[in-house]
Amino acid sequence: MCGRFTQTYGDEIFDYFPVMNREDGFLGKTYNAAPSQKVLALAGRNGEYKAGSLTWGLIPSWSKKRQGTGFINARAETIAEKPSFKHLLDRKRCLILADSFYEWKKTESGKIPYRFMLRSGNPFAFAGLWDRWRDEEDELVTCTVITTAANERVKDIHDRMPVILEYGEAFGWLELETEKAVRMLRPLPAEEMKAYQVSTLINSAANNEQACINSVRNFLAASTI
Repeated sequence: MCGRFTQTYGDEIFDYFPVMNREDGFLGKTYNAAPSQKVLALAGRNGEYKAGSLTWGLIPSWSKKRQGTGFINARAETIAEKPSFKHLLDRKRCLILADSFYEWKKTESGKIPYRFMLRSGNPFAFAGLWDRWRDEEDELVTCTVITTAANERVKDIHDRMPVILEYGEAFGWLELETEKAVRMLRPLPAEEMKAYQVSTLINSAANNEQACINSVRNFLAASTI
């Protein structure tokens, strides 16, 4: 699964992912994005892409009421079959911008968090889906991150990982016909990624500061100064 991620670039993120509304699209940096929070995403077709904030945790438009955080993830292997997702594939795909994600390794002494990112350090996008939910009092535009089987870099920590699309190919997820787009939902090659251990500071969604992305070695050094 994918339960936390980061977007630590500034407005220059749009140098990688050009949009029509650059001035309105940037939400600010986040070092510990969590379900139910606003995240930066892109949607559109035919080269006309717009950036905006979506609530992470998809609530299907047909849902009678809002419950919990919604679907934070959708499995690539069954996305075309599940009622909550299959009707979104044709018209409601999105790119959720990020530059790393966190996963926890289970050990006898507890869960140890790791940060995964591109070896290049560049930003990327998660393949996602969005939907609009309304009731008599409220309206929410929500999204989910699509996941796939873990690659060799990730699977020692977790058996699932988000579908990562590098900026050179990411817009294909928005533009391609459905059958071809679904073929993009595969693990990023392990050699293109790197990872390091971070502090348990990220365990709480209330913590959203630069220290969240520090390696454990750097974090401990800073805490003893």
